[in-house]
Amino acid sequence: MLSPSPEKLLSTEAAALQLEQGISPWRNAWHRLSRNKPAVFGGAMLIILAVLCAIGPWVMHNDYQSQNLYNTFAPPSTAHWMGTDQLGRDLFARLLYGGRISIMVGLVATSVALTIGVTYGAIAGFFGGKLDAVMMRIVDILYALPFTIFVILLMVFFGRNIFLLFFAIGAVEWLTMARIVRSQIMAIKRMEYIEAARSLGFGRRRIIFRHMIPNILGPIIVYTTLTIPAVMLLEAFLSFLGLGVQPPMSSWGVLIKDGAERMEEYPWLLIFPGSVFSLTLFSLNFLGDGLRDALDVQSSKD
Repeated sequence: MLSPSPEKLLSTEAAALQLEQGISPWRNAWHRLSRNKPAVFGGAMLIILAVLCAIGPWVMHNDYQSQNLYNTFAPPSTAHWMGTDQLGRDLFARLLYGGRISIMVGLVATSVALTIGVTYGAIAGFFGGKLDAVMMRIVDILYALPFTIFVILLMVFFGRNIFLLFFAIGAVEWLTMARIVRSQIMAIKRMEYIEAARSLGFGRRRIIFRHMIPNILGPIIVYTTLTIPAVMLLEAFLSFLGLGVQPPMSSWGVLIKDGAERMEEYPWLLIFPGSVFSLTLFSLNFLGDGLRDALDVQSSKD
């Protein structure tokens, strides 16, 4: 009877050792995410768009703010790949430059909303009782206030600053996140592993941030991917009112707004910015769904 080769024995022993030690949850999540083709496509498109917006304005021969009144509303051509706007500015250059502002608005404002909403909702859901009732009534009152009016008041009071705009938008987009996190925390706070953490004498802060929040990352990530395009649209509306991005700066929202006003005569002014924004939205949704499936504890056992 032939004995197995030394190489086969080593590979068998390595597999047995890996099976005994288990696989890291994050490594398992990455493996599941990499097998999700729509999520991989979404992540790849987001990376490509981010790289183009980061380096594109530096390597293009057309500047985003250079005007040519003799070449206004020029259709797409070899000189101007996406045409020109009402001031003769290259639309492709403005699209790439505006992507910097829109992506920065989405990331910074969503990070602010994420930090406030997750912390607020986790505290309300964990402690419950009167504290939860008071905190949720505050959320209800803030829900009754028009978000746009609140942001306008912040901008008027503190001045028109692009970075203040990011934080102001994030400060009004955390309410739904707080409700989602609160409901998820209340659903898991009586589970066995939470009771075990309490019995071991772990502090409330450690239980909330080390044991509870990591187990509700799925809903948080999914809603985060929906918040990013929402804050982009809110920034576009503020720019329309003159309180957002100021000329000659631009953003995808501003370009879509300008294109919508002239879509019948010059459709390319809306088609290109709208297509890029839609592609970003779909990519975020694909990536968010893939991350939800990869980080879901129950589905990872299938």
